[in-house]
Amino acid sequence: MDTRQWRDTIAAAQAGDRQALDDLVAGWLPLVYNIVGRALNGHADVDDVVQETMLRAVDNLVSLRDPDSFRSWLVAIAMRQIRDRSRRRAAPAPLDESGARDTVDFAELTVLRLQLDGQRREVAEAVRWLDDEDRQLLSLWWLEVAGELTRRELAAAVGISRQHAAVRVQRMKERLETSRGIVRALDGACPDLREATGRWDGRPDSVWRKRLARHIRGCGSCGITRETVVPAERLLVGIALVPLPAGLTLSVALGGKTAAAAAGAASVGWSAKAMAALTQPFVAVTAGATIVAGGAYVVTQPPDSPPPRVTADPTAASTARPPVTASPSAVAPPSPSPTPSREKADRHGPYGLYGTVVDAVDQAPDPSAEPAALPHRPESGITSTWGAKAVMQHRGEKVTLSGQGYVLVRWQIAPQSRAGGLTMPTWTGLKGELFHVASGGGRRMDDVYTGTDTTGMGSPSLGWTVLPDGTQQMWQNEYFYLDGTVTLHQNERGADYGLIVFPSTWQAAQDDVRYGPPQGAVRYGLVRDNGKDTAPVPQYVTRENPADPATVPQRSRV
Repeated sequence: MDTRQWRDTIAAAQAGDRQALDDLVAGWLPLVYNIVGRALNGHADVDDVVQETMLRAVDNLVSLRDPDSFRSWLVAIAMRQIRDRSRRRAAPAPLDESGARDTVDFAELTVLRLQLDGQRREVAEAVRWLDDEDRQLLSLWWLEVAGELTRRELAAAVGISRQHAAVRVQRMKERLETSRGIVRALDGACPDLREATGRWDGRPDSVWRKRLARHIRGCGSCGITRETVVPAERLLVGIALVPLPAGLTLSVALGGKTAAAAAGAASVGWSAKAMAALTQPFVAVTAGATIVAGGAYVVTQPPDSPPPRVTADPTAASTARPPVTASPSAVAPPSPSPTPSREKADRHGPYGLYGTVVDAVDQAPDPSAEPAALPHRPESGITSTWGAKAVMQHRGEKVTLSGQGYVLVRWQIAPQSRAGGLTMPTWTGLKGELFHVASGGGRRMDDVYTGTDTTGMGSPSLGWTVLPDGTQQMWQNEYFYLDGTVTLHQNERGADYGLIVFPSTWQAAQDDVRYGPPQGAVRYGLVRDNGKDTAPVPQYVTRENPADPATVPQRSRV
């Protein structure tokens, strides 16, 4: 975004033109949102920091002498607000993510809204593993590489020389590459890493970054990459800004300004029309956002309304992928097939009965049998209350998924910790439809590891993890299609297991099931979906919300 193109608008806003001020705020809000959002990784404080940034920019706009320096001036204000926010916090160490658990973090939004996959997705997710200071610098460097900022503006915003900025950026990039390695390893199937992370709560922090980096350096499996690692700066060239979140009302209002501020504005030549906006907010709709003339950025959402579904762009979809080779380039998913008719559902109320087949015990297919094509159902993206990756290792943990698209559930069974009977995870509170569409990951969990007597379910020396009678054998990766909302519960009692849950895509599932013996897998995946209402419904799913989710029956009427 070039400041020179905004010179006339900036000058008009300084002269008191309210419409010019509205246009200026609406036009530059995405840049500020991206800087603050990435620096704080979507924390709940993002809204407050963006609000303060825009308010201070409007308050001090008349003091800006050179309109051509508006971008660097605005970015410097944003960075000061980010640093002030860090200093105000009692514990300046890692971000407290508890306040944002029910929202989508910025790494997930970046993947979801920009349709990133492959190594671009890897870079976006690696940001979670950086410390606060590195993440603040990266929020500027990301935009520099994308062509939105210059190195001079980056250095000025941080308050250091260009030479010092180069050193700081290089050190940050080294830690970013370490974090990318962690993301790759966690997507892999290293049994030693699974054991090492058995009691990790799934929240990235500096302690676990060091532990995992140490494991990767000494591990022959985790240190191997299937493709050439492309430097982050090459992956981010020309990448777009993350759009403002869908489902939110964005407001800019001078109504919060004080009488003293209003008097100050009048003294420097604000028009009567602009003065009226200081105390009488005026609402205008601009590019899908509600702009209330003036200076404070506000995100409004009724407290009793459900979390927003992030589905803004018709082609946007989360692209968290299974451990298969992917191109660094962002590829939009193929056009979805028409949405199935809901006439049958309407006959049964808002969430009517659907499906005619429930998962059941089945035989493993021939390992060399290539799968059928996976039908492509409509997908606009899935949001998760855990973000891009839910790591559930303990009984009582749960993740709520909402939207229209594909979900990957990756199994981690640990008979070395505790074998015995397995209490299955369950799906509760289903609103809409949920189908079991594919199985992948290169193996079923009961496949024998080459040259051993061990499977993913156990061994004679470790003991065995035993499924309940009538339960379908799980694969390493299980794919589901959701159109609505559902909550998945970890119900560990007896045998030790964990689940990693990702919003995914049709393309990721299609690539996974086609990853077979020629690429080193035990077997090709299995397509279960037929694209119709007769596709299998998962076991252990209900529309109810029982007090004990482990009591959900194997076959429920949904």
